[in-house]
Amino acid sequence: MRRIGILAGALSATVLLAACGSGAASSSSAAQGSTSTKDMRLVTVVKLVGVGWFDRMEEGVKEFAQQTGIDATQTGADDASPEKQIKVIQDLIAQKPTAITVVPNSPESLEATLKRAQQQGILVVTHEASNQKNTDADIEAFDNADYGATIMKSLGQCMGGSGKYAAFVGHLTAKTHMQWVQGALDYAKKNYPGIQRVVDPIESKEDESTAYERTKEILAKYPDIKGFQGSAGTDVAGIARAVQEAGRTDICVMGTSIPSVASKYLSDGSIDKIFFWDPALAGKAMLTIAERLAQGKKVEAGTDLGIPGYTSLKVSKDNSKVFYGDAAIAVDKSNVGQYHF
Repeated sequence: MRRIGILAGALSATVLLAACGSGAASSSSAAQGSTSTKDMRLVTVVKLVGVGWFDRMEEGVKEFAQQTGIDATQTGADDASPEKQIKVIQDLIAQKPTAITVVPNSPESLEATLKRAQQQGILVVTHEASNQKNTDADIEAFDNADYGATIMKSLGQCMGGSGKYAAFVGHLTAKTHMQWVQGALDYAKKNYPGIQRVVDPIESKEDESTAYERTKEILAKYPDIKGFQGSAGTDVAGIARAVQEAGRTDICVMGTSIPSVASKYLSDGSIDKIFFWDPALAGKAMLTIAERLAQGKKVEAGTDLGIPGYTSLKVSKDNSKVFYGDAAIAVDKSNVGQYHF
């Protein structure tokens, strides 16, 4: 009995030391280092299917599957409602994949569902959700406040350092979008005191037509407006269409999008500049983290995922489960032809 007590104490000490390590280690029972790649099933759940941004992410998911031999797929709802995304994840939980990687429409709305997934031994990795609590790791393409400041630096220059602007977000509950527009506003207050945001962030619901209609309303209410910032991948396209129809190409339009969505508006000047990261690489980054955790490996400061823009991860000072890459890209009509997605 004495020997058993000594062994038990040693085992407890070992577990305690392991628990004190830095970086993200999974709280899900799936990550015990015993899951081989041939036994893994990883599913990526996006905000919605059928839009260019997430079509591009699916290319990365498929490439990851081909390169690793892991069963990796992508799914999502037909619109960006949090309720439909919850239902997709609930259906997946019943199937018990190794991991679910998620781009949430509303991180808060997903908390209970993701917690249930973890309780079932399913790993959870998120993206664009730095406030997600029930996740094993969240991967961001960059520091979100800095990204918003970068957009405003260019938008402010385009506006001549003064004037009115409006900012769009996909959802008011989309944490990263709100961080981008806040980062832009903070930068403007500090560096462009003559620039004024005329309304609180406008919700487009990740829908180009909604962004178009809301922009027409803003143009009617503020005819002297000089700038627009978009956050959802379809925002600047909707904004640009309204600006183009109004014959107001003097207005500066910038924000997050991808070349395949924005190129025609960049070429005619309806959009001045877009900022983005490659969704395909972000998808691969989520899956690579899920694979590492399923094998019992840590993700920590300096981790190299072997993916451009994610070769030396940084850890958020606010949350040890949140990691940042350095994957931002800026494009205008002079270099849009370099990107084929």
